[in-house]
Amino acid sequence: MASEYLKWKYRNVTPDAPPPPLSGREKALNWLHYHRLHLLAAGVLLLVVGTMLWSILGIGQVKPDYVFAYIGRNELSEAAVEKLTAALASLGKDVNGDGRVKVRLNQYPSVQSRDGETTLYYAYAADTRLVADITAQDSYFFLMEDPARVQRAYQILADRNGAPPADGDYGAEGRAFLWADCPALAALNVPEASGLYLGRRCFYEEKDAEKQAGNEAFWQVLTEGVEG
Repeated sequence: MASEYLKWKYRNVTPDAPPPPLSGREKALNWLHYHRLHLLAAGVLLLVVGTMLWSILGIGQVKPDYVFAYIGRNELSEAAVEKLTAALASLGKDVNGDGRVKVRLNQYPSVQSRDGETTLYYAYAADTRLVADITAQDSYFFLMEDPARVQRAYQILADRNGAPPADGDYGAEGRAFLWADCPALAALNVPEASGLYLGRRCFYEEKDAEKQAGNEAFWQVLTEGVEG
């Protein structure tokens, strides 16, 4: 009787058939799956660089008199943006001398309505673009759903008189005002903005603050009559 070893040694072994070759489409999908994070990071980097160049060089743009940043959970619709910027422009002046008053709104939504993983990606992209905005000193005014969170994260909101917060001061009180509590803004009748808070960015270098005369005057118009 053959031993178990001999049975194993002379067993009939048929190798598995090789897997069928992948089609071009399957190869592409496989590559995208394993490199999606690298592609996302590269896309965000290109977006940030493009945003900074777009802002600094003003390529193809009508130069705005005032620039606002919206920071909230979901992106504002195009109709809401048009209504909001037109209403704000009605309170402003032609600062740059081009014969018109233009307000630009940069949006940095975290897109909370999406699934968890997608929300994380979009939040990361929005945060990266916002940091680029702050670094380039693009937006002067901020419209926020949660000013306390913004101040904790960036310490960018100025006191009402324009002074930067002291080291270690991450509070938003006295630095952001509810839209509905600002008489000039409440009179604009923009329901989409009623729950937002208005704040302005601070500058830690005096030479940077000195360039903001037009924005300073507009801030005074927007916050006239605000208590506190």
